[in-house]
Amino acid sequence: MIFFIIILFALYIGWNIGANDAANCVGADVGSGKMSLKEGIIITSVFSFLGALLLGSHVTKTIGKGIVPLNRLEPHLGVLLALAAILGAALFVTFATYKKLPVSTSHAIVGAVAGAGVAVRAPVVWSKLGDIFICWILTPFSAALFSYFLYFLAKRLFPRLIPSAWQDQFLRVMILLTSAYMAFTWGANDVANASGVLVGIGRISLLPATIICAVAIIIGIVTWGYKVIETVGSGITRLTPLMVVVVEIAAAVNINLFTVFGIPVSTSHSIIGAVVGVGLIEGIKTLNKRIIRDIFLAWLATPLVSGLLAFFILKIVLLLK
Repeated sequence: MIFFIIILFALYIGWNIGANDAANCVGADVGSGKMSLKEGIIITSVFSFLGALLLGSHVTKTIGKGIVPLNRLEPHLGVLLALAAILGAALFVTFATYKKLPVSTSHAIVGAVAGAGVAVRAPVVWSKLGDIFICWILTPFSAALFSYFLYFLAKRLFPRLIPSAWQDQFLRVMILLTSAYMAFTWGANDVANASGVLVGIGRISLLPATIICAVAIIIGIVTWGYKVIETVGSGITRLTPLMVVVVEIAAAVNINLFTVFGIPVSTSHSIIGAVVGVGLIEGIKTLNKRIIRDIFLAWLATPLVSGLLAFFILKIVLLLK
């Protein structure tokens, strides 16, 4: 029964990841008018699954054992901690998706694991947590910087290198390719937010955990992914097709580098940072400062609120035992 509940909770957070983070892969594309919502959902579903399957193991190990060594805890306590962490993170992401705010599921699950660990005085690896937080801060800034300079060059070189008769078709193809790459890197990094604690408590091996959670992510994309797509696609700034290509290249390369080193970073931070970077080229007035403020506040709240939810959920469960 406990194992069945763990699987249900993992499916719930996987569904939340798909619902909130799908916008990171297709929001800009749909907003540009060069991709339909249906095309975006299909591309994201297929390539995020491939990314999770082929490259997801790197970050899964960090989530499962790098923050709180779940495999070293008393088995029953490790299971309760995993349940509290999953539920705490998932509840916050559900609320954020309802509000159409792109938040970090990586922040949510890492904060929730740490919060649940503190609740039972488990050995939280604060040095690893510190490294992750530093990378979280760097993620949007590095993506913004990369996209700023890349768009600065692309805006000047693109009209000279590509004949005007070919430009629309070229951008359409590039948007499809960069969207697929973005979805692949997202699946590789974010599947761990659902599967990491499953693997960490030793109740299920890496491959089936990855497949189960990847399927849940796809269901989230299809059923509720549209909620945040509008915010990313047009809420921050109006994106031209060339801007979209630059944004997705910058964000995907950024995420890919962190994934190779096994660091769970935020695709939301990366894509939003890249969107702001290209928006700055067009001028600060083109950016919706209210939306950016709301997103930033949600980012700050994500690990803290998720951690507090997991902390109190676990404390209540232990009191009721």
